[in-house]
Amino acid sequence: MSDKPSVLFVCVHNAGRSQMAAAWLTHLAGDRVEVRSAGSNPGDAVNPAAVEAMAEAGIDISAETPKMLTVDAVKESDVCVTMGCGDACPVFPGKRYLDWTLDDPAGQGVEAVRPIRDEIRKRVERLIAQIAPEPETAA
Repeated sequence: MSDKPSVLFVCVHNAGRSQMAAAWLTHLAGDRVEVRSAGSNPGDAVNPAAVEAMAEAGIDISAETPKMLTVDAVKESDVCVTMGCGDACPVFPGKRYLDWTLDDPAGQGVEAVRPIRDEIRKRVERLIAQIAPEPETAA
């Protein structure tokens, strides 16, 4: 069992919002956090507009694939962040649940996805400050 906090991002298709959030958390927190993402009804591929928007920010998610949400993924996570999947996410005692209301990038062009990407980054930065702040450095 790891002593690092673990976060699971869940959206319906695991093709846009949850993939961008997982990528931001991995990029910004590095190895201080375990990161997972999944979908209640996974899509066939990650949304190309999400891939393009993240590439503009210097993060490559082109090799990611949508994954099915499992009970074990929730059990193994300290924090479960849902993004529009409603009651599809199982609830376990002792877990922290957050519901982020964000526009769905499905079917949107990159112009519409950029503000979603930027809002996800802000929320991920706040989450990192709560669960895995930068270690203090000795002066």
